[in-house]
Amino acid sequence: MAEPADRGGDPDHGRVVITGIGALTPLGTTWPATWAGLVAGRSGIDTISAFDAADFPTRIAGEVRGFDPAAVLPVKRINRSSRASQLAVAAAREAVADAGLGPSLEEAGAAVVVNCAVAGYPEIQDATETFARDGLRPISPSFVASSLTNMPACEVAIELGVHGPVNASALACASGTHALLEARRTLLAGDADVVVAGGTDAAITPVMFAGLTAMRGLSRRNDAPQEASRPFDADRDGFVFAEGAVICVLERLSAARARGARVYAEVLGGAMTSDGFHIVAPEPNGRWAAEAIRLALDRSRLDPADVQLVCAHGTSTKANDRTETMALRQVFGAAADKLAVTAPKSMTGHLIGAAGTLASALCAMALSGGVVPPTINYGTPDPECDLDYVPNEARELRASYAVTNAFGFGGQNCVLVFGAV
Repeated sequence: MAEPADRGGDPDHGRVVITGIGALTPLGTTWPATWAGLVAGRSGIDTISAFDAADFPTRIAGEVRGFDPAAVLPVKRINRSSRASQLAVAAAREAVADAGLGPSLEEAGAAVVVNCAVAGYPEIQDATETFARDGLRPISPSFVASSLTNMPACEVAIELGVHGPVNASALACASGTHALLEARRTLLAGDADVVVAGGTDAAITPVMFAGLTAMRGLSRRNDAPQEASRPFDADRDGFVFAEGAVICVLERLSAARARGARVYAEVLGGAMTSDGFHIVAPEPNGRWAAEAIRLALDRSRLDPADVQLVCAHGTSTKANDRTETMALRQVFGAAADKLAVTAPKSMTGHLIGAAGTLASALCAMALSGGVVPPTINYGTPDPECDLDYVPNEARELRASYAVTNAFGFGGQNCVLVFGAV
């Protein structure tokens, strides 16, 4: 799909940048806390507290701890909203404040794009159990609306007073990356002046873990939860399910400069492809993942040799890590050996709908600050995963360009390219 044309006369008008970041993750309930944890190489993975997982083969997850929705929302809105929505609203408020906007965007020509993959799972499970036990009477009139996939985006719009386009898409694990790609297109199409965009998910429930157990995709390192997520390591045994929300503020560079805003990084371009192969397994040769990377670089007017940093999808599963490595080698060739490839899921677990936005925020911070967080728990090299994964310790790196990959169930590949400003 071609990028929208630049409709402005200002040379900076067609350039889209990130000016604000907010986050609630297993590493902290703010973006600065999350970033500090990433740079320190700290794991936020621990034993599940959301439900009694004693009888489950996997008893670990990446939970957002210490979040009080009452600090963000009044009681009525808490009662009508899902946890995914509550996390998204908190992250959006932080991102807008970080960008020097708001708290209301009512007059700002704003839009919202907040994607998720499994929003509403806890609410659906609770309502189903209540109905099975007590029948119709106890079901909340807010249940259906609160569990819908678009509701986190709508709750963010309500919170910020947004009256422009409000968009929500579900691309499984690529949802958060797609949100920023869609935000860029919205700005370049002239449909908004500011876009609040990102991803959220919160579905640490018994039914979810029963399903993931049946798929055999989860790590079972219950005795060492902080060592469980180990992308690209030969001893990886599966991914760690997690929750969280990461939201960014995007606007045109000309507008950001006009109001004196701090700029983290430019969103140069992106691309999507489909494996068209399987509902959960990646296409084994990495062909279409590689094509998404190639297209994203082409649309960003970059050669592979221009890129210094890749924030990998890096789930810590055998197939995904191997396939992603193959895709990077197909695109970058000999230059792949010079890439710094980092995998934040080693510290946070897999935030599902928010994972891609976390990776995007990492790229923006690395480009603006010159520090790349590590891939932790990397101890035994895998011959099939033979790149530089920034093992175990953060690294100083003055990079000009970065790429982030996201590969969702069903074979949805989404790639973004970022540039230093």
